[in-house]
Amino acid sequence: MAYSLTLGAIAFFLAVIWGRPLINLLVRNRIGKQIRIEGPTTHQVKTGTPTMGGLMILIPVIVITSALNIANLLGWNIIGRSVLVPMTVLLLFGLLGAVDDLEGVRGRRSKGEGILGRWKALAQIILATLVVLFLHFVLDLRSVAVPGIREKIEIGLWYIPAAVFIVVAFSNAVNLTDGLDALAGSLAASAFTCYGVIAFLQQQVWLVAFCFTLVGAIMAFLWFNAHPAELFMGDTGSLALGATLAVVALMTGQWLLLPIIAIIPVAATLSVMLQVVYFRLTHGQRLFRMTPLHHHFELGGWSETQVVQRFWLVGILAAMLGVALALLR
Repeated sequence: MAYSLTLGAIAFFLAVIWGRPLINLLVRNRIGKQIRIEGPTTHQVKTGTPTMGGLMILIPVIVITSALNIANLLGWNIIGRSVLVPMTVLLLFGLLGAVDDLEGVRGRRSKGEGILGRWKALAQIILATLVVLFLHFVLDLRSVAVPGIREKIEIGLWYIPAAVFIVVAFSNAVNLTDGLDALAGSLAASAFTCYGVIAFLQQQVWLVAFCFTLVGAIMAFLWFNAHPAELFMGDTGSLALGATLAVVALMTGQWLLLPIIAIIPVAATLSVMLQVVYFRLTHGQRLFRMTPLHHHFELGGWSETQVVQRFWLVGILAAMLGVALALLR
């Protein structure tokens, strides 16, 4: 654990050091967030704020993890090669998110919309399927842990569609949560801390190291993303963090706990789905003032910082409950 926490501190300092140059680079290249007109009017002042801030998280984590794996190949037993799986997921979904961010800023649909939804969904499914096939057939993961039952339950080939759904779903869930300053980052940090503890209890020491390296980098991002944000995560960060969180959960076997540990992203996703269904069934009426869920509370009178802090507190409590449930045997 001392080693993992040290890596987290290193990742924090590396990310913070290059944070300001990254912001300046994004500003010079005019990679600024386009705020949708249908969003809360108070958010219009954020138009032009640099996006693709997920690079501040991804690059230090990938550099540190890659360096440690290279050291491992040279014969130094520093980090397990299985950690290459979540690192690769972080990279691939980060690249997809970067393309989406650039399309939203520079593309023909440069109204903050990014890649067409169906093409982005298809890319997510393809990437998730490739990753899950590797988890299943190479790392031999095919079980799920159920709180209160000592042994994990083997589910065979059903693992593949379930895992693909989880990776795609949580990639989008974290993306939907990324709408307020520091919200997605703080919730992601809490969730990765939780799974870092669960991995530690399972003695998956290299997965622990990866989780806390990510937490350190996310905290550095939050340094610049705190209200009023100087930098937005963008899909570069949110898609990558959501998919990586799902893969980490799958590697611990405790993926049934993910909807609890990531309760706010799940609630945000459900609010959007319920809003769409209710709108169609009632021919134009709304169930929420606005979705995702955090906008509903904003329009209800909560300030942006109140929503973020209260949602973050719920996220911490949910993470604590997740660890407690993981301990049940």
